[in-house]
Amino acid sequence: MKRWLPPVAIVALLLGAWELAARLDVIADALKLEPFLVPAPSDIAQALWQDRELLLENTWVTLQEVLAGFALSVAAGVAFAVVLHLSPTLRRAFYPLLVASQTVPIVVLAPILVVWLGFGIGPKLAIIALICFFPVTVNTLDGLGAVDPDLMKMMRTLDASRWQTLRRIEAPTALPYLFSGAKIAVAIAVIGAVFGEWAGSSSGLGHLIQEASAQLQTDRTFAAVVVLSAIAITLFALLAALERRVAWWGPNGPRS
Repeated sequence: MKRWLPPVAIVALLLGAWELAARLDVIADALKLEPFLVPAPSDIAQALWQDRELLLENTWVTLQEVLAGFALSVAAGVAFAVVLHLSPTLRRAFYPLLVASQTVPIVVLAPILVVWLGFGIGPKLAIIALICFFPVTVNTLDGLGAVDPDLMKMMRTLDASRWQTLRRIEAPTALPYLFSGAKIAVAIAVIGAVFGEWAGSSSGLGHLIQEASAQLQTDRTFAAVVVLSAIAITLFALLAALERRVAWWGPNGPRS
């Protein structure tokens, strides 16, 4: 419990300063904006309550996109990492391309994917999967290669097959690495969902942010952002809890 006190205190202090600055029009004057364009935290909290049905409806849309896209990225990322690990030739050929894929801004790909795949859930899943694929693949691949050489020698001494070595030694070693990559991926999956909805959508929190911003409803815009942050934090926390249960031998396992 004590470890939560410092961040909670800092957040409370920042919110208090924000509330005071917004009420005194300090921020609006500094940015040369109309005061109604700079909502205070209390205004955002009020929007969260007043627009709760609208926010919940759009949250469900975005959450489905995030979960489905994240699941696709984990499945594809783990499979790709295993293939590259088992084949040094394929790793030398594809690893540079994997890194190069991250140099293409997703905001450029998003409208292209919408044109190709339409305005349904397809382009959103593709965008989220593309964003999440890299950290999952790279971390899993690093984990598969981090096995103690003595353990590998022992498995060869026991005449273990390649599949047995992968299943009994390499996969357990890589599991904490996979969770590290998955936690990064699930946090940025929300960003991917917003990009996808901005590129073309009629629902979701990203679409709601666009509409609210166009109508200068900044309190609703901030409320949607708060919900997006809550989704990312909650999913990250759930993965961290799952990691402590199923990868307890890793560095993020249970602590005494």
